[in-house]
This record gives sequence, structure tokens and C-alpha cells, in this order.
Amino acid sequence: MTPASQKTIAKSSSVKTILLSGFVAGTLDILAAFLVYSFVMKVATPLQILHGIAAGMFGKTVIGNENIMALIGLLLHYFIAYTFAILYFFIYPNIKFLHSNKIISGLLYGIFVWAVMNLIVVPLSNAYHGHFVLNSFLRAIIILMLCIGLPISLITAKYYKNQVNS
Repeated sequence: MTPASQKTIAKSSSVKTILLSGFVAGTLDILAAFLVYSFVMKVATPLQILHGIAAGMFGKTVIGNENIMALIGLLLHYFIAYTFAILYFFIYPNIKFLHSNKIISGLLYGIFVWAVMNLIVVPLSNAYHGHFVLNSFLRAIIILMLCIGLPISLITAKYYKNQVNS
């Protein structure tokens, strides 16, 4: 195999890794939101959750109909998940702690995601954001630790481990 073909395979594999980690994290996170907020707590329907995500960009303005707004919310949700997957993928080689502590670093990355979203993104967006409530904070941070941070960490670590072993 030529060096050029090895680079092409590695690049393709890195793109697949990012796509997989973003998809898994985004899917687990939105399913957790639906499960917790719609079916357990019964405070919002899945459609309302997706509208809430779209509201970050559009506020109370409705684009098209409620299904279009839900689709926009879902696309924005996955855009955010992929953004965090890409960030982790590119910082992973530069931070040695991430290599030896995949579980802990994934859980910590979930906390980082919560902090970025709740202290920067949501306040700068048009989305509704209420006051700090400890139960809500703990619920949200646990979801992000388990559904975003952990899968991104484990999938990314597996990619880099395979790169070293090949």
C-alpha cells in the first residue's frame, strides 16, 4: 500500500469516526430528552422539545409549519452534536489525559458540553432559558455526560487506538 493510499484510508476512517460519534451522541441525547422530558416527567412532547431547539435560532417565529420547525430543531441538534464530536476528535491527540482515562474524560467532556451550551450558547440564542434549578442542572448534566461525552470519548479513543496499532 502506498503512503498516499494509506493517508486516504486514514482520512476516510477519521471522517467515518466523526460521523459515527456525532450520530451516536446526537441520537442518544435526543432520545434521552424525549424519554425523560416527554415520557417520564411529561413536561414537553418530542415536538415541543424540537421546537425549543429551533427556537434557539428563530425565537418564537415559525418557519413553515410545526413539522418544518421540528425538522430544523433536529438538524440543529445534530449540528451541535457533530460540532462537539469534531472538537473532541481534534483535541484528543494533544491531551494525554484523554488517552488513559477514556471514561473519566468522556464524563468530564459531557460537563464541558453542558457548560458551553448553558453558559454561552443558550444565553446568546433566542431560546428560552430559565433560572438555575439544582434538579434540572443535575438531570441535564447527567444526560450530557452519558449521552454526549461518553460515546464521543469512547468512539474517538477506539479510532486513535486503531491508528497506533495499524
